[in-house]
Amino acid sequence: MRSAALGGPDDFARLFLARLRPGRDGWITAGLTVVLVAVALGASALLLTLTGASPSASADAIWTGSLANTAGWTTTLLNAAPLLLVALGACICAASGTFNIGQEGQVLIGGLVGAFVGLRLALPGPTLVVVVMLAAAVGGGLWAALSALMHRFRGVNVVVSTLLMSFLAIQLVTFTVSNPWLLQESPQGSSGIADTQSNPLPSNALLAHFGEYPSLQLNAGVFIALVAAIGVVVALSRSRWGFKVRMLGLNPRTAKHAGVRVAALGGFTLALSGAFAGLAGGLLLASPVSTNRLQAGLSDNVGWDGLLVALVARNRPLVAIPVAFVFAMLRAGGDFLSATGVPSYLVDIVKALLVLAFVVPPVLIDLYRKRRGAQPSAAPAAPAVPKKMEAAA
Repeated sequence: MRSAALGGPDDFARLFLARLRPGRDGWITAGLTVVLVAVALGASALLLTLTGASPSASADAIWTGSLANTAGWTTTLLNAAPLLLVALGACICAASGTFNIGQEGQVLIGGLVGAFVGLRLALPGPTLVVVVMLAAAVGGGLWAALSALMHRFRGVNVVVSTLLMSFLAIQLVTFTVSNPWLLQESPQGSSGIADTQSNPLPSNALLAHFGEYPSLQLNAGVFIALVAAIGVVVALSRSRWGFKVRMLGLNPRTAKHAGVRVAALGGFTLALSGAFAGLAGGLLLASPVSTNRLQAGLSDNVGWDGLLVALVARNRPLVAIPVAFVFAMLRAGGDFLSATGVPSYLVDIVKALLVLAFVVPPVLIDLYRKRRGAQPSAAPAAPAVPKKMEAAA
C-alpha cells in the first residue's frame, strides 16, 4: 500500500525527468543562448583578427594558461574561489530584491581590515588566519551595511550608494598604505623609500595549501568557497530564514503582512552580501601564491567579475559554481594571453559578450510574454438571443 501511494521507482524516474524538461520557453531560451554564444565567439574572433592577432593562437594561449597543465589548473581554481564568494553574496541580495553592485569596494575593505588585523595582532599558530578571515568578512559586511543605513534613514538608493562607495574604498585603501602610521610598508633598502603597499602578512596568517609546484596546488580558499555555496543553497531553499528572504524578494508588501521585518531583513542581506565580498578580499590577501600585501589594486576587478558570475548564473548559487570556474578560466587564460602581446582588454570584451549572450535570452522571452499578454483580445461575440425572447419582442 505504501509503495503504491508513493509510487514505484519508475514513477520517481518519470517525475525526475519531468522536472528536467525545460518546457517550450526553456527550449527557446536555450536555443537563443546557443546562437548568441556562437555570435559572441564569432565577434571575438573578428576583433582579434582586426587587431592583428590570430584567433586560433589566442584560443590556444587561453587554454594553455588555464587548463592545459597543472599550473594552469592551479591558477584557474585559485581565481574561482573569490569569484564564487562574491557571486554567492550577490545571489543572496537578489533573492531579497536588493541589488548590490559595490562588491569591488567591499572586497577592498575586507582586504584592508584583514591586513590590519593580521599585521597588528600577534596570535599563535593558525588562530591568526582564522581571525584574519573573520575580520575581512566583518569589514566587508559593515561597509555594505553603511549603504543599508543610508537607505533606511535617508532614502539613498542602494545601487547608487554601493557603487559610489566602491570609489571611496579605493581612496581609503590608498590613504592607508600611504601613511607610515597606518599600514604603509616599512622602508626597505638603502634608498629608504617605502612603496604604497603594506608589509607582507606573517606566515601563520596565510591560508593552508595543498600540493607543491609544479603539481596541482590548492589552498583552503577553494574549499571555503565550495562549503559556502552549499550553505547558501541550503539556507535559501530549506530554512525559515531563506523562505522569508525569498518572500521579501517576490513581494515586500506580502512579506510585511506576514510579519517579516522588511527593512531589517533587506539590510541584513545587503550586509551579508558585503561579508561574502569581504571574505573574498581576505582570500586574495592571504593566498600563499599572492604577494600577501594590501594594495589599492588588490581586488583586480574580482568584485565586478563576481557580480557578472551571479548575473550569468541568474542568481542561482549552484549554477554559480561552474560559471565562476568559466570566468576564472578566462581570467587565468587572459593573463597568459596578455604575455603574448594581445591587449588584455580584449579578454574583458570577450567576457562582456558572453555575459550578454547568457543574460539577453531570458529578457527577450519575458518581453515577448509581456507583449503577447498586453495585446487586446478580440471583442467578445454578442450573446445569442433565445428564440422565445425574439417571439416575445
